[in-house]
Amino acid sequence: MKTIGLLGGMVWDSSLEYYRILNEEIARKLGGFHSAKCVLISLDFYDIEIMQRQQRWEDAAKIMVDAGKRLKDAGADFIVICTNLMHKMAEDVRQATGLPLLHIADVTAARIKACGLKKVGLLGSLFTMEEDFYKKRLADRHGLQVIIPNKQDRMTIHRAVYYELKPSAFSEKTMSNFRDVISRLVEKGAEGVILGCTEIPLFIKQKDFKVPLFDTTTIHTQAAVAYALGEFELDD
Repeated sequence: MKTIGLLGGMVWDSSLEYYRILNEEIARKLGGFHSAKCVLISLDFYDIEIMQRQQRWEDAAKIMVDAGKRLKDAGADFIVICTNLMHKMAEDVRQATGLPLLHIADVTAARIKACGLKKVGLLGSLFTMEEDFYKKRLADRHGLQVIIPNKQDRMTIHRAVYYELKPSAFSEKTMSNFRDVISRLVEKGAEGVILGCTEIPLFIKQKDFKVPLFDTTTIHTQAAVAYALGEFELDD
């Protein structure tokens, strides 16, 4: 079993889900007293959020690279960045560490294509929805058509990601907003919707929607287990 390097803390709630699912999947596949071999570097999201808001991506990349190097020093065989947005620095981390990096967009695309879908909606932070590092990868590497919400809906989802997806703030209004935004994506032709922020699946569940939802936290974590157990190899 390979040792999984988790680059987390962005936010810690979803990193907790990564750790839980990793261990549940290993136990399910191997049985007995098996659990995941992993190391975790958990960053202080207070600092990261400021850099995101101010778009200080070079500063954020330095922190991510340093964390990746510490994972390598701790014995990680490959790296899993426990957040969608910070895959903006994925190539920086991969090159600086020399370790394989399991990209969240790649494994999500594989799951989408396995379901026979070609046109998907994308929800997440403004950066994830609007910039090319994520949706262009889905299109160029995997041939998917990616639809993003209109400007007003993008702002609605962005606010939810940063301020409403927590037990103290989540409300029926937030759920209603997600229903409306997803409905409009379906009207634009989306065959499924990517929950492209690891906090979204903590509150938005498949049972509440008819259209297929792609929970990137679960997909990424399950793929990490499969890779750790040697069930597939990564492309360069």
